[in-house]
Parts: sequence; structure tokens; C-alpha cells
Amino acid sequence: MLLFRWTMLMLLLASAVSFMFWVGTGQERYKRWGLKTLKWTLIAAFGFFAVLILERVA
Repeated sequence: MLLFRWTMLMLLLASAVSFMFWVGTGQERYKRWGLKTLKWTLIAAFGFFAVLILERVA
């Protein structure tokens, strides 16, 4: 559980840094990388919480 939380925090931080690079440089590759990172982080988080909810119900 702790490992998952730290992983999610680091991925969200990487996405935020990528967006800051995009704002600072204006290069679209940082924006694309940030959006991809954010998308997959949120998908993983939703999957994790779905498993937790299913464990509580069953």
C-alpha cells in the first residue's frame, strides 16, 4: 500500500514537472508526455481503488 502511494505521488510529480517544462519552453513534447503520464497514473489509481472497493464488498 505504501509503495503504491509513493509510486502515484512520484508519477503525479513527474507529470507536474513535465507541464512546468512545457510552460517554460513551449515545446509540445513535454505537454504530450505530461498528459500520457497523467492519463496512465489516473487509470492505475482507478483500478487500484476498484480492487479495494471490491474487497470491501465481497
